[in-house]
Amino acid sequence: MTPSLPVVLVGGLHCDARRQAVDRLLRSVPDSVALHHDLAAAAAGTVLRVVRDASGLLSRGEVPLVNDCACCTLREDLLPELERLAAGGLTRLAVVELWDSVEPRPMAEAVAAHGSDALRLAGVVTAVDPALVLPYLANGDDLADAGLAAAATDQRTVGDTWARQLEYAPVLALADGGDADDASRALLAQLHPTARKVDAVSGELAAAALAGFDVEAAAAAQHPACARLPQEADEAGVTTFVWHGHRPFHPGRLYEALEDLCCAAARSRGRFWLADRPDTLLSWDAAAGALCVENAGPWLASLPDAAWELVPPMRRAAAALDWHPEHGDRRQHLVFTSPGLDRHGLERLLESCLLTDAEYAAGPDSWRRLPAAFDALLDPVS
Repeated sequence: MTPSLPVVLVGGLHCDARRQAVDRLLRSVPDSVALHHDLAAAAAGTVLRVVRDASGLLSRGEVPLVNDCACCTLREDLLPELERLAAGGLTRLAVVELWDSVEPRPMAEAVAAHGSDALRLAGVVTAVDPALVLPYLANGDDLADAGLAAAATDQRTVGDTWARQLEYAPVLALADGGDADDASRALLAQLHPTARKVDAVSGELAAAALAGFDVEAAAAAQHPACARLPQEADEAGVTTFVWHGHRPFHPGRLYEALEDLCCAAARSRGRFWLADRPDTLLSWDAAAGALCVENAGPWLASLPDAAWELVPPMRRAAAALDWHPEHGDRRQHLVFTSPGLDRHGLERLLESCLLTDAEYAAGPDSWRRLPAAFDALLDPVS
């Protein structure tokens, strides 16, 4: 059998760092090829495909934007190109250089789900200039305003896009231009403490990038119910504050505090529960002062026993680690990371949003009758 073609995704908004990492991989692995879909003109309906190797340009051509969707276009054009390279038998490594604002997760899942033995997702890398981590994370501009939208309908911001790019990849290729200080390095380490960090121009990059990638494990690590959130840390003026609580939030008081909570840290994430929605696991994802709150499904404690067999083992294990005798896996678990973080002020604000002793003693039936405050975020009118 012909061995499958290993595919490595290299992404990130730091385009100079990304290019350094791709060039390093092309030089490290003989007969490797890089594919890049430039979405700069996606708003006008076209995408530029560029194929190159270590010696230079091999081909370039325009392809139409499919369904006004960058990911759809990449799937429709990238996967056949990868299959063509695999069928040729001359390519030892395909490096997919993702365009600036393309996030690695949907592309990794598309390659892994392709169903062909000809391709093997070998790794996912995000290229990083450590000096730019905070400026990008704190950038609340819309991608469209920054000229980085992947399509005309793209409503993401620079900050939240960069956070997802950074936190999904198990390997970070660091292209340090010499401007990064201790605080920048501390922030990077606290945002993604489990990542393998490799010099983007080092010969070690190829080995790290080809170490293998488990799409299902990566998805589980991002799910709010069992996400691998950072631990407490404090270094070079950068702090990660981890806050836990078993008592539910009062919906009205939490809603009123959202702006202060979002602006208190460059990055915050986690899971929480509201008194008026006791069966719903809610995800918290904030960067650059912008918050996304989403329904992440039911808490396990709200499911019948028979349904537990349908829950992934990692989810059941995460719930068992901190099972409360009364509330089960319902828990507040929020993590805030930022330079100059006021952890004591944050703790006081969060505690003030919980049910009071009297409200808590009134019981779940009373909680459900509290005035709803999150309907606009969780149940928007279509």
